[in-house]
Amino acid sequence: MTAEKNSRSRISFAALAGMLFGLGLAISGMVNPAKVLGFLDVAGNWDPTLAFVMLGALGVTAPAFYIILKRPAPWFAARFELSTRKDIEPRLVSGATLFGIGWGLAGLCPGPAVTDLVTINGSVALFVAAMLAGMLLHDRMSAHWQSRFAADRSG
Repeated sequence: MTAEKNSRSRISFAALAGMLFGLGLAISGMVNPAKVLGFLDVAGNWDPTLAFVMLGALGVTAPAFYIILKRPAPWFAARFELSTRKDIEPRLVSGATLFGIGWGLAGLCPGPAVTDLVTINGSVALFVAAMLAGMLLHDRMSAHWQSRFAADRSG
């Protein structure tokens, strides 16, 4: 397969996967913040329906990973890129905590928020802009602390 054809195939499959993901989010109701907040409200008027979405995703993904990872490589890459980390460290815990707080306050997480942009809802657009600002802030702070840590070690 030529590099150009491989690139077009990769883009086509990415577009198809994105379309399926967005369609699934919309059909399941995960783009509706009220539905998500109802799912997160386990101490109040809990709506368990999104648990079925998660179970459905796991029911497809777990066997698919089992089968796919038996291949020597993915279709459009030289090798699989899988995390080898198994430890639970402060950065993971703090990031998960911040993610959970944001999800609980807004009823949106990144995938559904981006999908929900098609509604042209100002609150969703503000959420996505703030989310991107948070990611940019992380990148800036991370670069700053890494350079500072490197300077402290060498000096």
